[in-house]
Amino acid sequence: MTHTELSPLDLARFNMIEQQIRPWNVLDTRVLELLSEVRREDFVPASHKNLAFGDFELPLGHGAAMLSPKVEARLLQDLKLSGTESVLEIGTGSGYMAALLARLSHHVTTLEIQPALAAQAAQNLAQAVVANVDVKVADGSNAEAIAGEFDVIVLSGSVAKIPTNLLAKLKMGGRLAAIVGNEPVMRMTLITRTGQGTQGLQTAEPWDTLAPRLAGFPEDDKFAF
Repeated sequence: MTHTELSPLDLARFNMIEQQIRPWNVLDTRVLELLSEVRREDFVPASHKNLAFGDFELPLGHGAAMLSPKVEARLLQDLKLSGTESVLEIGTGSGYMAALLARLSHHVTTLEIQPALAAQAAQNLAQAVVANVDVKVADGSNAEAIAGEFDVIVLSGSVAKIPTNLLAKLKMGGRLAAIVGNEPVMRMTLITRTGQGTQGLQTAEPWDTLAPRLAGFPEDDKFAF
């Protein structure tokens, strides 16, 4: 199919991948193919479908926003999912990131503090026939209320500090990805558990970006890492 035969939405999707995502050093073919297959426009508010592929955070209402496509793609690439992982996402939003994570992992539990967004996300995921995601209404900053441990934890938004109570939920070899800091500079922070306690954590900060704040997380040093 040539570019002239693509629908306007499919052409916008193609341009998103080629003009936004590839130039941001996202070259993993699995991730690029996934972005072609999972219909981002089905996870945005109906009134914003024509904006689904824009290079910005797309408002979802209730004070929430989707991360920009290139940030979602880079996060996915850096997590290096193998298909076997149990994943915890905090900040479900529209459910789009959960749908992407679900295609590359075994199971996703995603937490959304806003009940209306959680309900919409669950509907979006069901319509997209994504069966290995559980959407729960919960405050993801309250790790004590989160059952179990996970191979991967993803914060789909920014926080001022790494929440140390969430690090206790990482299995050995597990990793937590979060966008950390304050404007004008935030850093994608990837923490891998290699041993017990705080000594058994390796931290990398591979790239800078900006992202909306996740609701419920403090701005003080209560959870400083």
